[in-house]
Amino acid sequence: MIRSAPALLAAKPRAKAQERSPPMPKVLSPSGVDALYLMLENDGETPMAMTMNGQVQLPASREVVWAKLNDPEVLKSCIPGSEQFEKTSESEFQAVATVKVGPVKARWKGKVRLSDLDPPNGYRISGEGEGGAAGFAKGGAKVSLSDKDGGTLLTYDVEAQIGGKLAQLGQRLINSAAKKTADDFFVKFAAAVTQPG
Repeated sequence: MIRSAPALLAAKPRAKAQERSPPMPKVLSPSGVDALYLMLENDGETPMAMTMNGQVQLPASREVVWAKLNDPEVLKSCIPGSEQFEKTSESEFQAVATVKVGPVKARWKGKVRLSDLDPPNGYRISGEGEGGAAGFAKGGAKVSLSDKDGGTLLTYDVEAQIGGKLAQLGQRLINSAAKKTADDFFVKFAAAVTQPG
């Protein structure tokens, strides 16, 4: 009996340890999530991919639409939040825009380049920008123009990568914000192509 007492005493702490073990994941989980968020925010090496495509019917000829797509003043007036859109070379632009996505609002600075120019049928537009603490974005879009119903059908296919705080907002919110930005742009652009000059 005397020899069995230490074994009984030793068993009690083990039983208590087992009782305490279930809450452990609850304590560790938030720190793990915080670490993940910190990693995404700091290194920017885990970007989120985004794709978007669509078509817009414009009430103007391909030649007019093409000219407007290459006019920095027109693009500046149509891009939501645009503060600056200046031509720096025949195929490059410097851009500054303030954009709000969900709870994240940032002033973006970046470069935009045009390539694969095929007037008046389309081109490829690509760019990259930094939004400070909000993160970064880079990507490109293929823009094609074709005659349709007495006007021009503009088709676009976008592929982009987003990192930092913006990537943490999630795919659904990012896609929703991107679609709204595109819709807002084309509403203004459709009006711009009907203006003379």
